[in-house]
Amino acid sequence: MSTLIRNGLVINATGSHAADVLIDGEHIAALVTPGFSVQADEVVDAAGKYVIPGGIDAHTHMEMPFGGTQSADTFETGTTAAAWGGTTTIVDFAVQPKGSSLLSTLDKWHSKADGNCAVDYGFHMIVSDVTDESLKEMDSCIAAGVNSFKMFMAYPGVFYATDGEILRAMQKARETGATIMMHAENGIAIDQLVAQALASGLGDPVQHGLTRPPELEGEATSRAIQLAKVTGSPLYIVHLSASQALDAVTAARDTGQNVFAETCPQYLYLSLEDLARPGFEGAKYVASPPLRPKEHQSSLWRGLRTNDLSVVSTDHCPFCFKDQKQLGVGDFSKIPNGMPGVEHRVDLLHQGVVKGEITRERWVEIVSTTPARMFGMYPRKGVIAPGADADVVVYDPKASQTISADTHHMAVDYSAYEGFEVTGKVDTVFSRGRKVIADGAYHGSTGHGRFVSRDLNQYLV
Repeated sequence: MSTLIRNGLVINATGSHAADVLIDGEHIAALVTPGFSVQADEVVDAAGKYVIPGGIDAHTHMEMPFGGTQSADTFETGTTAAAWGGTTTIVDFAVQPKGSSLLSTLDKWHSKADGNCAVDYGFHMIVSDVTDESLKEMDSCIAAGVNSFKMFMAYPGVFYATDGEILRAMQKARETGATIMMHAENGIAIDQLVAQALASGLGDPVQHGLTRPPELEGEATSRAIQLAKVTGSPLYIVHLSASQALDAVTAARDTGQNVFAETCPQYLYLSLEDLARPGFEGAKYVASPPLRPKEHQSSLWRGLRTNDLSVVSTDHCPFCFKDQKQLGVGDFSKIPNGMPGVEHRVDLLHQGVVKGEITRERWVEIVSTTPARMFGMYPRKGVIAPGADADVVVYDPKASQTISADTHHMAVDYSAYEGFEVTGKVDTVFSRGRKVIADGAYHGSTGHGRFVSRDLNQYLV
């Protein structure tokens, strides 16, 4: 099956130009001068629209166990919602329970995802138990196409790793070229603040934000950077939310250290005020790190412009308000941590273009090209170019829409962006040459998505 996308403006991270895109089978066959005669089985008219590489969300949590429940989206529903939002690849996290092996964990996540995804997918590995055996298994994970390993400075008793354990994992990463991903919050200090708040009878959702102050994210980020410097390990800070943490990343990058960071749409658009909504409404916005005061947002947008923030992922980890978030009524520490967002990332970042925060090319870079390069999928993904996978989105930059739980496709009963009016909307989505979204309808199928075996980070110096 061949498809010609005609009359659109092709936008890559490196520039924009008018071109027709010829898809042959699962790959992009050619970029063609507009008006040049090309035969194809189907022609898609993209006049007035952008043609961009499919989005890559490098931080999702489908079917993730947390606090006695699990995130509401399955790999089927979550990847279907991703397709609706112009994301054609996700990278999810396989969660190692303490006492288990990395390889058995990877097998378990393959059994969850394989045959159930609407778009392509890869895995990172959460390392919660640093032992001689798990360090050896990192080699086997890399051979299996999983070469990024997440660790936690938060959640003592669950995922928390000591500085010594982090150091050992970073030494292994230095040997192999793997990337250590870090949830950087000082969990030991945070647990004390949480206990003090609860002892004082303060149980409302806003306390989640007040007991996880930005200074403790900044401190942990600085500490992770120093450990990476001592070991020579690459470091990727996940879901950075605070200007203090960004300052630490910027300083390290200015010295040439292999330090990278992502932020998420919720930190660009939502704030501590949402956590403080009346009643229990703030529980919808409980995630870690928490939403920050609004003044942090301008720093994050600036970080995106300067590339000190390299990627925008969602940390998609949805829990329904009813029955799941409500587990924490009266005790904010029992509210499952996470927010939905995989369906809206491309649109929300396009708002940055509309508002003049970033260019169109930078938009494509942070939602697709950089995650492809950061996590070893480029040039197979992340670019409109001959030979690349035909993960292609036709995007209407002038269409308007209102985000709502009434119309989204995620398996969660609320939207964190309820009522947001945005300019720009996905029109047509191709996943490896197959049309999965068109004419306001879903044309994909469960099982179309394939596992992506990833190479090493392409930004390492």
